[in-house]
Amino acid sequence: MREPDYFSLQPTEAAIAHMASRIFSSFIAAGKVTEQNENELMDRSIALAMSMARKVDNLIDSDSESGEEKGDMATL
Repeated sequence: MREPDYFSLQPTEAAIAHMASRIFSSFIAAGKVTEQNENELMDRSIALAMSMARKVDNLIDSDSESGEEKGDMATL
């Protein structure tokens, strides 16, 4: 019997995994995923999610990064 897999993702990892799953599901919904390209599109989904996370991190200062009070709008 195979041992179950357990994961303990950090908050950032979990957020990126969630983004990647949404991207991958859009590939599925568009009929783009086949057995032959499943891993390639999964990898692409993860890469796109990571790229998006980097862009957001570079463009937006969070409350803790900018020292502003909660509720203030971040500047772009």
